[in-house]
Amino acid sequence: MVDVLDNKRAATQLRILVEIAERQPAVSQGEIAEEVGVTSQAVSEYIRELVEEGFVEKEARSRYRVTNEGVDWLFRTADDVRRFADHVTEDVLGAMGEDAAIATEAVTEGQAVSLSIENGLLHATPGTGGDATGIASTDASAETDVGVTNFEGVIDLERGTVTVVEVPSVRSGGSRAVSDSTVEDLVDGSDIVVASGVEAVVCLDRLGIEPAVTVAAGEIAAQATDRGLDVTVVATMDDLGRITDTLRDGDVTFEVRTATA
Repeated sequence: MVDVLDNKRAATQLRILVEIAERQPAVSQGEIAEEVGVTSQAVSEYIRELVEEGFVEKEARSRYRVTNEGVDWLFRTADDVRRFADHVTEDVLGAMGEDAAIATEAVTEGQAVSLSIENGLLHATPGTGGDATGIASTDASAETDVGVTNFEGVIDLERGTVTVVEVPSVRSGGSRAVSDSTVEDLVDGSDIVVASGVEAVVCLDRLGIEPAVTVAAGEIAAQATDRGLDVTVVATMDDLGRITDTLRDGDVTFEVRTATA
């Protein structure tokens, strides 16, 4: 466990340093004491220690600034706390929580099930032969939803990829400048096709392809890859930058292809 959770004094030091960072350079020890729940004398002692440790520098009476060393310590400590919180929410509470899955066969409440991802959705199969398992919390017949809890193990899932197909803007010819055969080849084999921009929607409509969504294409594509799905994003040139920025922010593997011949 991180020091600030193990040690009450370290936790108080963290809170006081954060308060100084928020209020600098004019720091009222009385206001910090009221916020943190300690005496002004205690705040004064903590600040003295923070100055000695090089985390805070005193500029004048009641004027303090957090040093670069103090900022680095705040970042490191915040990362430790964040990792611990992630462990609690994902590993501890996640195992205690309940999720919905599609039963591949009839399942009885209390029965052990193996878990897998198919077509981006969680599936539960009676038995414990898989790498990830759980316990059915409801009865369910085949191909219906079943509650699952007590998760253990990890689902082996390869993250999907994204192909971004660039369609010219209407001022550059729009859907009329698109090679239908090129788009068909690029879309072929995708688990999901999404669109962004009128020109892209018209292009797909001409091919008889209905996109899964026509808004937030980058966000949807990034989320779909987390479920192991391969996505094709057909997008107008004007939307291309916004979509690729979203994919980069999500650390998603993608390539950009042109829809023209």
